[in-house]
Amino acid sequence: QETLVESGGGLVQPGGSLRLSCVASEFIEDYYAVSWVRQAPQKEREGVSCISGSDGSTYYADSVKGRFTITRDNAKRTVYLQMNSLKPEDSGTYYCSAADPTYSAGSACNELKYDYWGQGTQVTVSS
Repeated sequence: QETLVESGGGLVQPGGSLRLSCVASEFIEDYYAVSWVRQAPQKEREGVSCISGSDGSTYYADSVKGRFTITRDNAKRTVYLQMNSLKPEDSGTYYCSAADPTYSAGSACNELKYDYWGQGTQVTVSS
């Protein structure tokens, strides 16, 4: 059973925009934190952004600050990643993941252990 399903990836020119979506199954509670992580060939996996389920606080990697925005719509069980001013170095497979913060009180979303993962969606930024 898939717990997280990503969509919205594709091919876009530098400077363009994409919006990724991550739909969570009912297994993922509203209070779970959700993050976006990307993996490019021959590069280390990078945590791009995350959002807390309890207070909506967010985190962004320095490489995407000011260009990416993460939001969540609990009614739709969906977390979005709006990506603007895309650069070729943003290319990669983007994975959505979720973490139960129950036993990590006080931890920011980027400090949690993410146990649930989607299959990923490919983003290619190229002219």
